[in-house]
Amino acid sequence: MTTTALETRSVIVERDLPFPPDKIWRALTEPHLLGEWLMKTDFRPALDQRFQFRGDWGSVDCRVVVVEPNKALSYSWAAYGLESVVTWTLTPSAAGTHVRMEQAGFRPDQQQAFAGAKFGWQKFLANLDEVVARID
Repeated sequence: MTTTALETRSVIVERDLPFPPDKIWRALTEPHLLGEWLMKTDFRPALDQRFQFRGDWGSVDCRVVVVEPNKALSYSWAAYGLESVVTWTLTPSAAGTHVRMEQAGFRPDQQQAFAGAKFGWQKFLANLDEVVARID
């Protein structure tokens, strides 16, 4: 008996930021801050909370699946046929916080979405760094 699993790929971006996890958590979970570095949103960090990210090009339908304050956040990400999951992991480090973002679930026929996410998340994380630096 053979089974074939649908192969999917992930975009992973990791950064070491010179800020404590609670500051980065705020930028990941407060709608006005999310709007500054990612997209406008009605996000709330509550399990099963449905929300959207909105850009000039359209919107992303999401649902919160993991909330561990200052440690981990995960939500579904559905747009234009892409069904994926974005997971943020915050790990305290000597220099501040190691931030890991993984968007998992890109099918082989979604090369354009995969390439766009690889480019986009690099830009978004650079913006995240700038926003966190301004938080008091």
